[in-house]
Amino acid sequence: MSAGSPTGAAVAAQERILDTAYELFARRGIRAVGIDEVIAQSKVAKATLYRHFPSKDHLVLAFLENREQRWTFGLIEAESRRRGATPEEQLLAIFDVFHDWFQSADFEACSFINVLLEMGPNHPAGAACVKHLANIRGVVADRARRAGLRDPETFARSWHILMKGSIISAAEGDTEAAHRAMDMASALIERHRV
Repeated sequence: MSAGSPTGAAVAAQERILDTAYELFARRGIRAVGIDEVIAQSKVAKATLYRHFPSKDHLVLAFLENREQRWTFGLIEAESRRRGATPEEQLLAIFDVFHDWFQSADFEACSFINVLLEMGPNHPAGAACVKHLANIRGVVADRARRAGLRDPETFARSWHILMKGSIISAAEGDTEAAHRAMDMASALIERHRV
């Protein structure tokens, strides 16, 4: 192991901090969770947390990156790709994945929307959310291009409104929001056929 490589214990501590922050921030937001709570629940020393994350903002940005890997790419992108044989089916499968997510006990809405609204677009975390939301739209635009749909960027913006709207509706208690959005999504696909 080189002098600059982290030890197994350091990596484990960093992962514990990130996992703890993920659970706390995803469930309760950024401002409601203090660094002392993250330290206590992750069972690390304050110095350990600050060695890995020099400030709460650094920890929040790491949480958002983690959320993108787990949620955007690990769940939404991968699972909808698995469920659909064609790019068009993969687009619609996003709402099937959402439906399953909305039914689950651990549905906590969209951290990117929540943090953006909580912190505002000018805060580093809010700006990061804008970027992460653009990445989700990029997945949709790519599928629209591969499906041969007209104006994939505009299509992706409209599709993303359906995605975000269904998440908000599910947070209000509408567990069928994804199916309602899928109906509108099918009409959107028809409007964008070449």
